Order: sequence, then C-alpha cells, then structure tokens
Amino acid sequence: MTLDHVPFDTLGRMDIDWLQARYHFSFANYRDPERQGLGPLLVWNDDTIRAGGGFPMHGHRDMEIVTYVRSGAISHEDHLGNRGRTEAGDVQVMSAGTGIMHAEFNREDEPTTLFQIWIEPRTAGAPPRWEARRFPAAVTGGGPVALASGRDPMPEGALWIDQDATLYGATLIAGDGFEHELEPGRRAYLVAESGRHEVNGIELGPRDGLRIAEADTIAARAVEDGRIVFLDLP
Repeated sequence: MTLDHVPFDTLGRMDIDWLQARYHFSFANYRDPERQGLGPLLVWNDDTIRAGGGFPMHGHRDMEIVTYVRSGAISHEDHLGNRGRTEAGDVQVMSAGTGIMHAEFNREDEPTTLFQIWIEPRTAGAPPRWEARRFPAAVTGGGPVALASGRDPMPEGALWIDQDATLYGATLIAGDGFEHELEPGRRAYLVAESGRHEVNGIELGPRDGLRIAEADTIAARAVEDGRIVFLDLP
C-alpha cells in the first residue's frame, strides 16, 4: 500500500484580489515534480472566490472539468448557450471536447468555495457539453455517493464524464465510516472537504489530500463530523 498525505498548508497557492487558489497538483505558475497529477487526474484546485469575482470568458479543449461547490454558488455561461447556477453540495461537468468558451462567476453576496477538478478524457475531439445536477444535501452517515462517472456500469444518478473514473462524496458524523473497494491496478485521490477523518490509518485535517495506490480498500472513519470527496481512478 502506498499512501501520500498532502497537508493543506503544503499546497501550491495563488492569491489575488478576488481569488484564493490552492493547488493539490502542479498548475499555472506552481510547479512541484512530486505533484504532477495521478493518472488521468491532472488538476484538483481548492478555490475561494469573493462575491462578484470570477473567471471571465476563456477557452479549453479536450478536458473533463468537474466543479464541486462547497459553499455559496457559481454561475456558469458558455458559447453553446448553456447557463446555470450550481449551489453548495452540487456538481457541474463541462466536457471541453473540440473547444468551449465559458465564464464562471460568483454572483452571490458571500464567498463561494469549490473544488475544480480536471480529468483527461478517453476520447479526443468529442463534442463539447455542459451539465449540472443537484444532489441530496447529505446522506449523513451513509456510504459514498457517486457524483460523476464514466465507468461501466454507470452509477445511477451520476453525471457522465468521458473517463473510467468515478468522483464520490460521503457525508459522515463522528464515529461513522465506510469502506470502498479498489479494483486491482486502480488508485484514488481523496480530500477531506471538512472535518477530521482517519483514512487507511492516516489522520487528515480539513482540506488535506491523500494519494492512495496499491491498496485493496479505502477505509475511512470520521473523527469529527464532515465530508470526504474522492476519485477512484485507473
């Protein structure tokens, strides 16, 4: 079993007037040869966007971009005519495909916090698309809920992504836990969205990451009430 604990205070960072960004992997001007993604997972950014701030219209190609909103809400628009508002606990998926122009703004009166996750797709040159979905506020004490996936069979209710991966979220109360089986050859990246948790014997603080490889199982237990988000990856 290979476990690499990534404490929140060691993440790459960028701070400007409207954005506080923390980088789990090398991104933009942050470069760390030890943190270069995990398989098709290339980016996991932890962003705080001030009220009124946001990313103006810009483009992407051939990338599955998953946005998981932790608090507040983010408003999306793109050149395909899609418009939507994704609230805390909900998820949006944008497949950039042959190319998409989009903008993401915090139109709320409070900061918005979110995870932005970039996954390399299986197929290059697919048609671009955007989709968002509301998920239950919490299945408290339950096991992980599939939020986005491209696995076969497709988990019920998950948003589709073009990769053999599944993004899960689990809301736990102190003392509760779960076990998630990893198939042979697969790995995972896990983030303690909130609260403190023990995962495979390692205690994670809020917003810490954990790289998991050569393991049969993810075994998680909440030390405090909180939420875990993780990707099961090829």
